[in-house]
Amino acid sequence: MTLKRIDAGKRMSSAVVHGGKVYLAGFVAEAAAGKSVNEQTKDILRQIDVVLNKAGTSKTNIIKANIWLTNIKTFAEMNAAWDAWVVPGQTPARATVESKLAAPGLDVEIMVEAAILKAPARRPAAAAKRAAKANAKKPAKKVPTKAARKAARKAKKA
Repeated sequence: MTLKRIDAGKRMSSAVVHGGKVYLAGFVAEAAAGKSVNEQTKDILRQIDVVLNKAGTSKTNIIKANIWLTNIKTFAEMNAAWDAWVVPGQTPARATVESKLAAPGLDVEIMVEAAILKAPARRPAAAAKRAAKANAKKPAKKVPTKAARKAARKAKKA
């Protein structure tokens, strides 16, 4: 198995793909740094969408999310953005804790892991047409009825 690094940098990658999963780094706000927790969360979730797309998956395949807040009292504010983003019925396992973060003005950090699901293999249209044509040319098998088999046995004995 190989590793695929997404947006590999000097210190870390935005994500690493391995074994049918993508592991994202912790994301903090870029455009919304210093703004409200709700705005920071929306900014982070947009970044996560971009990286998941680069990995060939989406938020509906997130398995696990870890969220850090500098102040747990902003939990509801973060949840408002989160709840608007996730797809109902396809929510991941999640933990949210209070923690100091890397720099002032960064009040939310989110890290996720997601599955990369392969689409079912499709037959090329030309191959499907050839198979249909070949099947159409084959004569249907005739299965003799019980009465026909009995008549054949009688004829054989006579």
